[in-house]
Amino acid sequence: MWRSIASNALTLFIVILVVAAGVLAWGRETYKGPGPLAEAICFRVERGASLSAVSRSLEEQGAISDARIFRIGADYSDKAAGLKFGSYLLSPGSSMVEVLDALTAGGQSTCGREVNFRIGVNAADVVLRQLDPTTNRYEEVVKFDPATEAVPAAYLDVAEEPDLRYRVTLAEGVTSWQVVEALKRADFLSGEVAAVPPEGSLAPDSYEVEKGSDRAGLIARMTEAQTAVLAELWAARVEGLPYDTPEEALIMASIVEKETGIADERPQVASVFVNRLDRGMRLQTDPTVIYGITNGEGVLGRGLRQSELRRETPYNTYVIDGLPPTPVANPGRLSIEAALNPATTNFVFFVADGTGGHAFAETLEQHNENVARWREIEAQQGQEGSTGVQGE
Repeated sequence: MWRSIASNALTLFIVILVVAAGVLAWGRETYKGPGPLAEAICFRVERGASLSAVSRSLEEQGAISDARIFRIGADYSDKAAGLKFGSYLLSPGSSMVEVLDALTAGGQSTCGREVNFRIGVNAADVVLRQLDPTTNRYEEVVKFDPATEAVPAAYLDVAEEPDLRYRVTLAEGVTSWQVVEALKRADFLSGEVAAVPPEGSLAPDSYEVEKGSDRAGLIARMTEAQTAVLAELWAARVEGLPYDTPEEALIMASIVEKETGIADERPQVASVFVNRLDRGMRLQTDPTVIYGITNGEGVLGRGLRQSELRRETPYNTYVIDGLPPTPVANPGRLSIEAALNPATTNFVFFVADGTGGHAFAETLEQHNENVARWREIEAQQGQEGSTGVQGE
């Protein structure tokens, strides 16, 4: 009898072990295997939220199949206390392991809303965007110019969201004065900028910032970035350039930046000005003349007058020899690279060609033919009410 009881007990124990092993295997597979999400979602972790509350919310939104297994896995991997506040993009089929990793990795949120304060040559604007998790693309919610428009209600409604992300984007070709003036209107920044940074010293780029970040600190980041880019590209420059210092190369890069917005053209435009300097010709470029009039404080908003082209200023390259004394804008990396590695050409002239680009020429005769063609296009555009004539 006792032998029978012992045998039955042993059998039961073995069955329990087998079942337990099966449960553990199922739990491990459930934890590490593909999850139930059919479409990507943005999942928000509230500040101070507990693992229990987060796991229930994940299960309710269909991101995980079992909240208890998620909690056990988090405990077992020592990540139970590592949840990071924010909004996170969870991809279709994400396993519980991948979901937990996303919610505990820290750093910037990967989903939700973002404010992009864009500083352009003609204006600055604020764009509120929201990530569409199904396409993984940002969709514009609202856009406004803080200098001329009232703040929209849609922006005010989300301005206090604690996980709202911010960035400041500088367009290529903006002036340092434009940057400082625009940053004054960025309501999510703090502090003052004591002085306008030297022209050309700020790197056009997109900068992630936190709400309340110091404006002067952001300017310092932009300056450090431009210094690093210039040093890197100066070290890789071609030989025989007609300028001796990085500062002179930055001046040339700013002229290239203002003369063309087409990336592929920049080495050719740079070659024109390098060839002119090599031949002792004046640069004769309108952006420098305009800078001498505006000092970089806004845009001219009209064409240049003949009297302005004849007026002698340190920036009038129709009158002075060589480079102007400072850059005329903040050039981007591609323009700096073009100034330090220009195309090898014999071009010394260029004029707009009606497509947004330019027609280049080696001789004055060729250039005059290109100018005549541009004048015909200009006249046709004028008849159609078009504007936006580019200088030669």
